Amino acid sequence: MNKLFGGMGGMLKQAQEFQTKMKKIQEELADKTIEASSGGGMVTVKANGRQEILSVTIDPEVLKQNDKDMLQDLIVAATNEALKQSQDLMQSEIGKLTGGFNIPGLF
Repeated sequence: MNKLFGGMGGMLKQAQEFQTKMKKIQEELADKTIEASSGGGMVTVKANGRQEILSVTIDPEVLKQNDKDMLQDLIVAATNEALKQSQDLMQSEIGKLTGGFNIPGLF
């Protein structure tokens, strides 16, 4: 019976270590930035590794065109690409911790 509880203690310790490492990765992801653009650089969006948008930069030439629909499309495209790259970065960093094993509910 003691072996059973000893094994459980080891599993608990591993789970706590995993949780600590995961928290550290999440903190590090907040410091990593991704930059994506659309329209040949007309709109640039920066995001961090936690999938938070940090900034949107619009080339002044786009504003001169006075094409609201095009600008909206460029913002959406650049934002979606920045978020995709951010998610890829997150999966890559967490994959290092999990050895590439996909754990449901982790992302």
